[in-house]
Amino acid sequence: MIEYCDFEKVDIRTGTIVKAEDFPDARNPSYKLEIDFGKEIGVKKTSAQITNYYKKEELVGKQVLAVVNFPVKKIAGFSSEVLTLGIDGEKGVVLIQPERKVENGRKLY
Repeated sequence: MIEYCDFEKVDIRTGTIVKAEDFPDARNPSYKLEIDFGKEIGVKKTSAQITNYYKKEELVGKQVLAVVNFPVKKIAGFSSEVLTLGIDGEKGVVLIQPERKVENGRKLY
């Protein structure tokens, strides 16, 4: 069990995918994403293993949730700045999205 104060340390925000491209250097099939988290945080880069469920063309404009306060992680020479959240589906990762569109950068509570 964790305490509520532990959960408060994880900064989960809404963002809109503004760019998606192939990531051929990744060990597992992935995309490189750029996600806009609004004025306070800005645009951040990440990689996501979501190729089984999503075509890169349909990702642009999609709103997602991501952890924005993890340290940068190097993946095949690429700096992943945030962790896009998803659920392990039968064929890969399914993105977690807000039910309704909200302002980029809004915090999950």
